[in-house]
Amino acid sequence: MASTVLVVTALEDVTADWVIAALNAREVPVVRVDPADIGPSLAFGARIGAGAPAWAGRLVTGSREVELGEVAAVYYRRPTPYAARFEHLPAQQRDFAAAEARHGLGGVLNHLHGAFYVNHPGTVTAADFKPAQLQTAAQLGLTIPPTLVTNDVKQARKFAADHARVIYKTFRGLPRDEDGHTGAIWAQRVDADTFDDSLAVTAHLFQAEIPKTCDVRVTVVGRRVFAQQIAAPDGALDWRRGDWDALLHAPIAVPTPIEAALHSYLSAFGLVFGCFDFALTGDGHEPGDWVFIECNPNGQWGWLPDADDITSAFADILSTSTEGGGAR
Repeated sequence: MASTVLVVTALEDVTADWVIAALNAREVPVVRVDPADIGPSLAFGARIGAGAPAWAGRLVTGSREVELGEVAAVYYRRPTPYAARFEHLPAQQRDFAAAEARHGLGGVLNHLHGAFYVNHPGTVTAADFKPAQLQTAAQLGLTIPPTLVTNDVKQARKFAADHARVIYKTFRGLPRDEDGHTGAIWAQRVDADTFDDSLAVTAHLFQAEIPKTCDVRVTVVGRRVFAQQIAAPDGALDWRRGDWDALLHAPIAVPTPIEAALHSYLSAFGLVFGCFDFALTGDGHEPGDWVFIECNPNGQWGWLPDADDITSAFADILSTSTEGGGAR
């Protein structure tokens, strides 16, 4: 019976380190791999054919090796992009090698027969689109902010005129610049007087600002739910833009209807885990106080006060899969 957990992530990943340590404490076999190491540090051979309808073979890293058929669960965290492995090559060769690695090695790792994925990269990709998130949340009965996605300056101005305050947020973070640095554009209030025809260049996400009392991060792992109120001492609109060590946290109970909707949301996308962000408009006791903002299907949680409990939840669900009890 398959018994190994394959952890797919970059070398520098403290969150994955915690889960691996918890799995080791449970004496669950673990192999860690970063697919972008393909080359001398990562060799593999995968076979399939008549009479053998599932991928079989070995994956060998600098320190570990595993039979593909022995993988019971895959913890898919944050591997290095394949392009980083080939950035020394000319552009055409780099793009070709990265695409071949992604479709070859990635194609095998993403289709291990019978393996339990937390989360499968395909479901993460589908669940990463904010328009899909908002529509799914609304269809499940969750309150969402009035939202406009547009590249039309007239529609943007009308939306702003219809709401007292409007915020702008990006769909994705900033890509790396020429020096390899990344950045962020935080949620921010916008003035319709600044809107001009440059909006036509690309898509923009505008939302009516929610008069919130605080924010809530809800981390769901399987059937377990962890919720923390978050407040920035300076009252920032977007708590992510300041000093995370200065944030104020407090546990909060999630109303039963909201919790049920979160489980339905994950099921709708085929996810096992997700980090949900809400704005509260009251004390949080009533479902109507909770306004859905977004769900990160591969979100960070190591900075939260209940990170130890979340780590145990990940280890529990992954180790259960090695015993034949996990969902497939």
